[in-house]
Amino acid sequence: MKGEKFEVRYTAVLPATPAVVWDALTVNAGGWLWPVSYEPRVGGRQEGLDDGVVTEWDPERRLATHASRDDGWFNTLTYTLEKVPGGTRLDYVHQGVHENDYATEQASCVAHTDLYFHTLGQYVAHFPGRTATYVSADAPAGMSYAAVLEALGLTSGEERVRFTTPDGSVSGIVDYRTENFLGVRTEDALYRFFGRDTWGWPVGVAHHLFGGGASSEAWEKWLGALRVGGWV
Repeated sequence: MKGEKFEVRYTAVLPATPAVVWDALTVNAGGWLWPVSYEPRVGGRQEGLDDGVVTEWDPERRLATHASRDDGWFNTLTYTLEKVPGGTRLDYVHQGVHENDYATEQASCVAHTDLYFHTLGQYVAHFPGRTATYVSADAPAGMSYAAVLEALGLTSGEERVRFTTPDGSVSGIVDYRTENFLGVRTEDALYRFFGRDTWGWPVGVAHHLFGGGASSEAWEKWLGALRVGGWV
């Protein structure tokens, strides 16, 4: 139901120190999520993620933000870090209000949360402290996720893959694969493909490039060319 409150939780042990994870959350979010910035204090601005306000700022331990509107909508994010054997335990809580169909948005939120924090684990393990160029693009309306995977030649489930993109020939390891998402890690990038058509939204890509690469516009043209080429 529209306007219904929700909560999504995620817990994992990340293979890095709290300092590295804190940097990934507060400075280099473009390396695993998308560019987000914070004024480093309680009451400071959060930009790039609902333009909220920092409500807790305890470096290497706890970060919380809150955004709200007069119509009752709100979005609260809380990250708690704890040093443990093997790395850093992350406890994440996302609370808010769904603006449209609850079941659809809740399923999507849970699925995206798992992908994003898996990507955070990949970032702190393989690219800690590095700044990424964040590239994202949506496919034309009506294009299927299956069509994009077919065009990339990524439908057979191998662990190591090679495919052609606007960046040229790419060789990497499949680090994440579900019914709706695919993640490929290379020596200098994290490529992410989103099957959002499951929820009635456009198929998309969102990549974190640590060595340079194609622009969002180039990816939009590439996705558009698949439609022209008869993939859907």
